[in-house]
Amino acid sequence: MNAADLEALYRKYNRRRYVRPDPLECVYDYPDIKDREIAAFVAAALAYGQVGQIVKSVRMVLDKMGPSPRSYLENSGIDHLYADFDGFVHRFATGRHVAAMLAGLKGVVDRYGSLEQAFDQGTGPKDVTYAPALGAFVSEMARYWPENPGHLVAVPEKGSACKRLFLFLRWMVRCDDVDPGGWELMRPAKLVIPLDVHMYRVCCQLGLTDRRQANLKTAMDITAGFAQMVPHDPVRYDFVLTRPGIRGPW
Repeated sequence: MNAADLEALYRKYNRRRYVRPDPLECVYDYPDIKDREIAAFVAAALAYGQVGQIVKSVRMVLDKMGPSPRSYLENSGIDHLYADFDGFVHRFATGRHVAAMLAGLKGVVDRYGSLEQAFDQGTGPKDVTYAPALGAFVSEMARYWPENPGHLVAVPEKGSACKRLFLFLRWMVRCDDVDPGGWELMRPAKLVIPLDVHMYRVCCQLGLTDRRQANLKTAMDITAGFAQMVPHDPVRYDFVLTRPGIRGPW
């Protein structure tokens, strides 16, 4: 499969009607960017496991937050967060993990005004990708955690591919028929491929990496390969290449 084949795949299948089932479908419900960025972070954080259960868990959390996740965070103290999500379970994540994560998001929003502004603060002019900024963003979130949110929020410094965090960035920075976008301070050219086992196997078959682990170094390697095809948008084909692993063959 060459660049022309990938572009043909994108033009044919990069459509919103092919999104479901996916946690991204929950993000479309928020026209206000200040609500959408919080909903998207929640949806991406819970995006592991069986897709039907993922969507169910994301809906449960967002329903608890009401029509405006931003207002919910602004008006919720830590005790309120723990009480609201008491009893929640999504695979390895408990309500305490969710509450801790939301407390981190609340702290960031209270300080910077939005998640976008906070992320932009960690972006260096010489950074080739947003990987360093992502590490800075997670470190800033950690300042407000009452306890560790577990694997809901990956730590880039540990070498994780940070698939769900880079997925969140893809949703917020890109804007097309699938990705809703909304962030205006960042550029798609610096995004990193959200790498999971399925995407790793696909990219190995495409000859984009010969590394043996699906970690951050491999994600950067693959992103560099896609950037040779589409310098301005290296994650352009992420949706269409991963969709068959969720929905089955096109």
